[in-house]
Amino acid sequence: MLKKRDVHDSHELYDLITHPDVFPFVRQKAASYEEFLFMTKQTIEAEERGEIISRTILDEWGSPIGTISLFDVEGNAGFLGTWLGKPYHGKGYNSLAKDAFFQELFYELGIETVFMRIRKVNIRSIKAAEKLPYVMKANESRKALYEQLNANGDIFDLYEIPKDLYTLNLLRNGSNSGESQRLEA
Repeated sequence: MLKKRDVHDSHELYDLITHPDVFPFVRQKAASYEEFLFMTKQTIEAEERGEIISRTILDEWGSPIGTISLFDVEGNAGFLGTWLGKPYHGKGYNSLAKDAFFQELFYELGIETVFMRIRKVNIRSIKAAEKLPYVMKANESRKALYEQLNANGDIFDLYEIPKDLYTLNLLRNGSNSGESQRLEA
């Protein structure tokens, strides 16, 4: 379902990221394949430095269909960024990818909090986030961070996924992906 980023997936991912229903909502925008390849290399290097955690999302056949990343990693927290190619929207891949990624972040890599900043115009992502039982809207509870994100205008809603709430949900309902539950923490 997930694998570490690899430059060999760049062609397939670039073709998917350029779709007009996807491109406006991705954090790392590339105007050309060469720029996307360069950004992928930068992402791999940033992960080696501990600044980002990024994975390629795969379909059932091992083909790249999107990416999921934790940006701005600092103090056991970071910002989630996920995108899927248009042909894979609405097929359950987002939920499966998030579950696998959160398991790795929280129980293998020591992350305690995942934040999501979602553009208020991105209704699809807001609805997806608000469906998750372990997500809290944090515009009020993290007011300083919310105001920092919106310093240039009222653009983003802020959501928070704390490890303890994710773990509680996992214990109550089991893993969405059906994979073994790794609850060492």
